[in-house]
Amino acid sequence: MTAKFLAEMIGTMIILLFGSGVVANVLLSKTKGNNGGTFMITLGWAVGVLLAIYATGPISGAHLNPAVTIGLASIGQFPWAEVPFYIVAQFLGAFIGAVLVYLAYLPHWEATEDKGLKLAVFSTGPAIRNYPLNMLTEVIGTFILVFVGLAIGISKGAVTSGLNPLLWGFLVWGLGVSFGGPTGYAINPARDLGPRIAHFLLPINGKGPSDWAYSWVPVVGPIIGGVLGAIMYKMVYVG
Repeated sequence: MTAKFLAEMIGTMIILLFGSGVVANVLLSKTKGNNGGTFMITLGWAVGVLLAIYATGPISGAHLNPAVTIGLASIGQFPWAEVPFYIVAQFLGAFIGAVLVYLAYLPHWEATEDKGLKLAVFSTGPAIRNYPLNMLTEVIGTFILVFVGLAIGISKGAVTSGLNPLLWGFLVWGLGVSFGGPTGYAINPARDLGPRIAHFLLPINGKGPSDWAYSWVPVVGPIIGGVLGAIMYKMVYVG
């Protein structure tokens, strides 16, 4: 269990290093990638997921997302007894990754005046605040993530050729460019809440509030979507 815990923690940390790292590069002032745009951000997240799965898949199965872990447990493909350990590891890894991104971009927090941009490096937020619809977006995105991701996992060609992580990366990239507009596509409770806590705790120059009023949406929505995606996968592929 220790090896699996470390793998889930390190894997989720890798996702945040690339994901929050690219957001910091694009949004913070006086960076080399400032104003790089949505394409650059979604690519960074996709590469982070791809590499994290390659790095940790053989050890823990590379869930790296509480929505995936709970979804698998809900259809009997992962033991409920291990769920808390995986989730703690995922949240801890996301928190550590966010802290490391903060340190990497240390001079740029003071150079950035917009408090909202600073928060966006750590967590998602709605373009138009409507909690039920924001949650629906997260449900849809995570449903696709889990259903298609599990389908990739049983594809003989993807398994034998080692393409699973690459296809998961493309899946996350596609979700970002297609569903990232309304909410920033958290599709992962750990990816959002862990860094949001880091934003709250870190001594970031000129930071604003951590938007706790919205924080439940990228937690509840992905969990619902993950369970629904897993159930649909079981109905279609398992019977």
